[in-house]
Amino acid sequence: MEKEKNEIYSKVVRAGKRTYFFDVKSTKGNDLYLTLTESKKSGFEGNEKYEKHKIFLYKEDFEKFQEGLEDAISKIAALKNEDTSDSEKSFNSEFSEVTFEEL
Repeated sequence: MEKEKNEIYSKVVRAGKRTYFFDVKSTKGNDLYLTLTESKKSGFEGNEKYEKHKIFLYKEDFEKFQEGLEDAISKIAALKNEDTSDSEKSFNSEFSEVTFEEL
């Protein structure tokens, strides 16, 4: 019963073989914190196992965690755009040098 008492909110995100749980909980002193849990199915049918990894995130770290996460996601997006641009440049340069006389 104590476990249910400190659970404030839960959000489940299913992503392929992984499931992420975002759980807002409270301490005995009514401070809020967040647990992030990754659950990944492994094994084979009839003998499935779930690996779980959990991170506890406390209110004093929310802002820095959010900044770090947003920065990392922005970097990934920028790198993906660079990769797309580089492959387009490479693709275009390969074919832009072909002349009809060579055929």
